[in-house]
Amino acid sequence: MNRHLSPIRHDYKPSARQKVNKPNALPWFAAGLGLPLAGIASYLLLADQPADATVPEATDNTEVITAETAVAAAVTSIEADSIEVAAAEMPAADVPEFHPPLALPPEYARLELTVRRGDTLDRLFRRNDLNIADLAMMLKVPEAAPHLKKLIPGDELVIEHDEGRLISLYRELDLTSALRVSREEAGFAAELLDRPLEVRRRAAYGKIETSLFESAAAAGLPDKTVMNLAGIFAWDVDFVLDIREGDDYYLLYEQLYQDGTYLGDGDIVAAEFNNNGRTIQAIRYVDKDGRADYFTPDGKSIRKAFLRAPVDFRVSSSFNPNRRHPVLKTVRPHRGTDYAAPSGTPIKAAGDGKVIFRGVKSGYGNVVILQHGGNITTLYAHMSRFEPKVRNGTRVRQGQTIGYVGKTGLVTGVHLHYEYRLNGVHRNPRTVKLPQADPIKAEYRDDFLASAEVVLDELQRYKRTQVAALSTD
Repeated sequence: MNRHLSPIRHDYKPSARQKVNKPNALPWFAAGLGLPLAGIASYLLLADQPADATVPEATDNTEVITAETAVAAAVTSIEADSIEVAAAEMPAADVPEFHPPLALPPEYARLELTVRRGDTLDRLFRRNDLNIADLAMMLKVPEAAPHLKKLIPGDELVIEHDEGRLISLYRELDLTSALRVSREEAGFAAELLDRPLEVRRRAAYGKIETSLFESAAAAGLPDKTVMNLAGIFAWDVDFVLDIREGDDYYLLYEQLYQDGTYLGDGDIVAAEFNNNGRTIQAIRYVDKDGRADYFTPDGKSIRKAFLRAPVDFRVSSSFNPNRRHPVLKTVRPHRGTDYAAPSGTPIKAAGDGKVIFRGVKSGYGNVVILQHGGNITTLYAHMSRFEPKVRNGTRVRQGQTIGYVGKTGLVTGVHLHYEYRLNGVHRNPRTVKLPQADPIKAEYRDDFLASAEVVLDELQRYKRTQVAALSTD
């Protein structure tokens, strides 16, 4: 049967609603999704209109736009549903877990205190408004009390507190240990902390142009290490009178580090000093009892039983049996050596001995006389004052301070007069042959020789590199 075709249908495109009803429409529309989505889209379009607006008559164009908007909304909704389903089907191990942020530890006020003369913990606590009751509790901790009751000027304390309530206290005890006191629920607890040192070895070379100290400064050596070097060779070299231009030295020494920070220099491990054509070598050795000393490569002690000079200053008047006295203006033997030094300079005992006289002796002024082994005595005159601990009968060690330079007695200026007597006969302190100290003990000899060989080999390798470098300059 032939149907009548309306001319109007041929003049216009098919409507969107008619297209949806065709057999090739999208499957989800056929499943019933189209009508709800179209309704939602129509509602949104109407919601955008003013309340009194007249809804325009729908045209085919309007229906197409509405359907496309609905399709886009439907696709978005389906994708969201798909994500939810995928998340629900994801294995439990693959689902990211929620971790709440960790609570940060509370921040406390921090005090860095330097102990001054006369300070006690009580004064420091009161000065900084810290709780005195906390201090009393802390001092009852057996591990803490011995290290806190006595403070030394220059000590540093690090304190954490909460508005005066003590939380912790930290004090360095020495280079390798520290004390930390911390608040706990039941009171305070203390612990001793290890602060290990890292020891590094360094080599250095110096050549004397004017003085040992100037050459050491040019070599980058600190004063402490220079003083140690001079002390090692003090028995053989007078660093005021004996050194010559062109003398040189090589040394291996330790440097101390802690947590990567340089703290300072340690001990000299080995050294060689070349003075006016002679070579002197010294190697440090520590025995099983912890005693350290310096020896020659064959095990002889580098030190003598006596120091060559009791002060490290220039000679102002030498030993001279025919000297004319500067005050009396007559020929009067000068049976000692005078050292010009500033007033108050410490005077060292030339060797181990016993004080047999301390007091005033005619032209000598304030004087100390020491009795040593081998029937040797030494005399130190014109002192400004005595070391309080040095009295008649006191035993002293080599290098110990016994008094201070002055100008008491029959003198014209500040200086030390030093005498050396053997069997009661005066000898020139600067030229007399000094008795040797004891060599390395037999029980340590083999161990010393083995370690000395290793150290000397290291020193000689460094020496060859320096010689090579100097030859190319």
